[in-house]
Amino acid sequence: MVEEDCESEQPSLPNITDDPTNQEEPYQWPVIRFDVPPYRTHHFFHQFRTGPNPNNFLKSVKWSPDGSCFLTNSEDNTFRTFMLPENGNDYLDDSSVNDGGDSYAANLVVNEGESVYDFCWYPYMSASDPVTNVFASTSRDHPIHLWDASSGELRCTYRAYDAMDEITAAFSIAFNPFGTKIFAGYNKSVRVFDLHRPGREFKQFSTLQGNKEGQTGILSAMAFCPTHSGMLAIGSYSQTTGIYREDNMELLYVLHGQEGGITHVQFSKDGNYLYTGGRKDPYILCWDMRKAVDVVYKLYRSSEYTNQRISFDIEPQGQHLGTGGQDGTVHIYDLKTGQWVSSFQAALDTVSGFSFHPFLPMAASSSGHRRFVVPGDGSEDDDLHLGAEENCASVWSFSFESAVESDVNVYKDGLKSGSEHENLNQNS
Repeated sequence: MVEEDCESEQPSLPNITDDPTNQEEPYQWPVIRFDVPPYRTHHFFHQFRTGPNPNNFLKSVKWSPDGSCFLTNSEDNTFRTFMLPENGNDYLDDSSVNDGGDSYAANLVVNEGESVYDFCWYPYMSASDPVTNVFASTSRDHPIHLWDASSGELRCTYRAYDAMDEITAAFSIAFNPFGTKIFAGYNKSVRVFDLHRPGREFKQFSTLQGNKEGQTGILSAMAFCPTHSGMLAIGSYSQTTGIYREDNMELLYVLHGQEGGITHVQFSKDGNYLYTGGRKDPYILCWDMRKAVDVVYKLYRSSEYTNQRISFDIEPQGQHLGTGGQDGTVHIYDLKTGQWVSSFQAALDTVSGFSFHPFLPMAASSSGHRRFVVPGDGSEDDDLHLGAEENCASVWSFSFESAVESDVNVYKDGLKSGSEHENLNQNS
C-alpha cells in the first residue's frame, strides 16, 4: 500500500473549540426491555463472501458516536461502513435471511494493507460535519491511519519507529476524551500523537519502571474514563491491566486476575467500575476503581477455547452489559448485581463483536471465525459452504419504554407496594 505523506500538507482535522462536556440539555435515553427478545432489522453476509477469501469472517463492529452508521472489520483487511436508514427499525423477517441478498450495500469500503490490530472512531464524529467524520486504524507493519469516513481517503498518518529506524505498528489505539491526541499501545510502551501534527512526532512513555516493575508485554487494549477524570486503562497480553494518568502516564496501579491476555477494557458510564476481558478466558471481570484490589464479580461468556477477540459493550444508560461468545449467543447482564438477565441467539458462529447504538434501543453484532480446509476431505478450497447465519453482521432492535413511562411505572409500583403494605397493616 502506498503511504500518503501528510506532513507537508494542511489536512482537514477535527478541532474542538468548545468544552465538549458542556451540554445544554441531557438526552433522555429510552429504557430497553431486555426481558423481551430483540428482532433483527438488518442483516449482511453476501458482500463479505465476494472477496478471494471465502472464509472472510468478521472481527469486530462499532457504532459511530453520532449513531448514523456502524463500522465493521473483517479478515480481508477491509473496513465497511453501513449507514442506518431513516426507517432503521423496520422488521426483517428471518425467513428472508437465506435468500442470497443483504439488507443493503455498504456505503464505504476501505482497504488496509495488512491485518488490522485495532480501530476507533473520533469521539465527536458527526456525519453532518465532514471535518469530524473520521476514524483511526492500526495494522501490521503500518503506521496509524486516519481515514475519511465519507470518501474513504487517507487523511493522515502517524508513524512510530523502532531502534532500527523502521516503522513499528501499534497494537491498540484510542482517542483521548477531548479528541486532541491519539494514544497508541506498543510492546511495553505508549506513544502519544498530537492529532493536529501528523508524521513522526510523538511522546513516548515506558510502562516499565527503573526497577523493572510496572506493566510488561504487548499493550493490546485501552480505554479512557468517560467522566473526563484523566484516567486511562491499558490491557496487556501479560494478563494485566494498568491504570494510568493521562497527562503524564503515571502508573497508579496494576490489576491482576485475568486468565488470558487482555483483549478488551471498558469503563462504566460513571467511571467507577472497569470491565476487562481476555482471550481464552470465559469471564469478564468487574473492578471497582475506588478500591481496585478485589474483583467485584465475574460475568461468564463462552470464550475459553478461542484466541479471537470477543468484544462487549455497555448500553447507553449504563445499567446492562452485552457480550457475545463462541456459542453464537449474546448474553445480557445487570451491572448493579452482576446477574444474568437474558440472552438471544445472534448467529450460528462465534459472535466476536457486539455494540449498542449510542442513543437508540438498537445494537449491532458481528460473527465468524477462522476455518481451515482439511486436505483430502473432498471439499473444494474455494467453497467452505458458509451459511448466512455464520460469517455475518446484523442489526437488532429491542423493545423499550420511554424514560417518562419508566418513571410512571416506578411510581405505580411504589403506590401498589404502599397500598399492599397498608392493607397488611389493616388486616393485622
